[in-house]
Amino acid sequence: MDTLIQDTLSFFDRHQSVYPLYERFQEKLLSRFPDSRIKVRKSQISFYNRHLYACVSFLKVKKAELSDGYFVLTLGLPAPLEFDRVAVKTEPYPGRWTTHFVISDVSDLDDELFDWIEQAYRFAQVK
Repeated sequence: MDTLIQDTLSFFDRHQSVYPLYERFQEKLLSRFPDSRIKVRKSQISFYNRHLYACVSFLKVKKAELSDGYFVLTLGLPAPLEFDRVAVKTEPYPGRWTTHFVISDVSDLDDELFDWIEQAYRFAQVK
């Protein structure tokens, strides 16, 4: 078995119910951004082009009541997003906004979300 797949399965060990949702997310992401590199760590799965542009984790966010069937998608963006879907946003330093989304259903993986991912992808290429 591929090391990346083994590491990913290990990452989802305590969250197996959400693994199929993540698989769908990764499939859509890689079809849109095929040159992305993926690194699996203990606390997150990171997506890179030139730099980090997105990550998946089980971060606890304040906005929503969270069940076991979710993951958090974090994007690095050049400006804040003002949408209900944004769970948390912070500006860790000028001109970079860390934005968190709670993903709990395949319907969350829509074109609007992937447009925001594309913004993060492009932002990471030029910074």
